[in-house]
Amino acid sequence: MTITRTAVVTGAARGIGAGVARRLARDGFAVAVVDLDEAAGRPVVDEIEAAGGRALAVGADVADEQAVRAAVDRITGELAEPTVLVNNAGITRDNLLFKMTADDWDAVMGVHLRGSFLMTRAVQGYMTKAGWGRIVNLSSTSALGNRGQANYAAAKAGLQGFTKTLALELGKFGVTANAIAPGFIETEMTAATAARLGVPFEEFKQAAAAQIPVARTGTPEDIAHAVSFFVSEGAGFVSGQVLYVAGGPKA
Repeated sequence: MTITRTAVVTGAARGIGAGVARRLARDGFAVAVVDLDEAAGRPVVDEIEAAGGRALAVGADVADEQAVRAAVDRITGELAEPTVLVNNAGITRDNLLFKMTADDWDAVMGVHLRGSFLMTRAVQGYMTKAGWGRIVNLSSTSALGNRGQANYAAAKAGLQGFTKTLALELGKFGVTANAIAPGFIETEMTAATAARLGVPFEEFKQAAAAQIPVARTGTPEDIAHAVSFFVSEGAGFVSGQVLYVAGGPKA
């Protein structure tokens, strides 16, 4: 008998999160599509269900402790106890340091770091009870430093330390924790960056691709493939790692 495991993907209404949700559904997981706006996640759920999978759209602010608890309770009740978590939810509030407000800083830290902490704390008990679990945190090449992103870079670097600590604490329970650090990925977020800079998105992508060894920009599917590996049965001896999925070497 095949066991259908439940995966939770945050920020899953679009971009990388949606790509990950679709891939995990194809891999046989029941998927909770968590996003700030529940309605925004429903098209992803509809797509998964149309392909024969099982999914649930859940609205929650991952930085809100009560909302996270309620979301996980609902997922447990309507799907099953989750044993896979992909912390993907993220926002940007880019600015040079001297222009960055405290609210810009707090908002980014709240979603990326506090949100990942709250979600992980809420589901880890199900993983340890099952003796099996997979946690994947979405970091970024910006963790290595990126002009105009002091808040985002610090949050993404923080997620790497968080990941390694989870690996140390949870490994004995059969739970692995890994991070993926994407490079340039074609999403609404990068399109918005191009728009803010006043550059057509195609030109923006071409300029980025010229700096990438494989000579192209990434897609959500590239990241979803890496997530699929980390959450697989065969990746049980891989934990505490940061995988740069950026088309070339990174530190």
